[in-house]
Amino acid sequence: MNRENWIASHPYLRPVAEFQSQVETAAASLPPAFAAIPEWRDYAEEFRRGVPLLRGSCSLVDLKPAAAILDSLLERLAKTSLPEEPAQEIRELRRALGADPSGSERAVACLFEQNDPAPPHSGMLRYVGWTVLARYLAPVVGHFGDWREDEQWLKSYCPTCGSLPAMGQLAGTESRMRHLVCGCCGTRWRFRRTGCPFCENTDDHRLAAVAIEGEAGLRIDYCESCGGYLKTYAGTGSEALLLADWTSLHLDVIASDRGWKRFAASLYSL
Repeated sequence: MNRENWIASHPYLRPVAEFQSQVETAAASLPPAFAAIPEWRDYAEEFRRGVPLLRGSCSLVDLKPAAAILDSLLERLAKTSLPEEPAQEIRELRRALGADPSGSERAVACLFEQNDPAPPHSGMLRYVGWTVLARYLAPVVGHFGDWREDEQWLKSYCPTCGSLPAMGQLAGTESRMRHLVCGCCGTRWRFRRTGCPFCENTDDHRLAAVAIEGEAGLRIDYCESCGGYLKTYAGTGSEALLLADWTSLHLDVIASDRGWKRFAASLYSL
């Protein structure tokens, strides 16, 4: 399954796909900048205590360069031919951040809920900001995945940034290993095969899954105890597409219509 075929069969996703593509193109045109790999031994104790990497007591990953990248991306997007509503939001967000010498650094902190009040157009900031951070943190996320042992982090929140999972995946043919996927920084991590990732209920009688016909292995797992749901890809081979969150926004609509709750933050509530 490729992107164009998916959009052709889900034409209502085309506007968000085109906007996504424009932002990705603008981000890719910026000079590359990546976070340095931290000394993992300095983080090992907090990892064992369940503290996400970017929320630890010591600043092991320097996020200040991300603020400058955010400025550059907003500047680049302001010169891009975008649909009027997001274009207006980007212009206003850029002005708001530029009015404060520390505006962009505060905006990056806001992505971790460390800053109150939030800047205007917080939905656009969340989307553009995490686009910047996911690219900036990509080497760290990769090395972190190699360093940590999966069995030591069977938690319901992202080991990198602390966000709740936006997607899940069941992979394999026999053991059906389960992974959770962060919709913010892109980290993937192991989780128990059964159990709600939000209230951690393990009662099989309170857990259910709804397969969506014609959706390439996508389904909705939901919990009757807390009402939360998780979009899940029960397959392999199309991870880059089907674990991207935006490609299954229609499943969020289906879940909402059935009264289920999305506990994970969405970057697409623009």
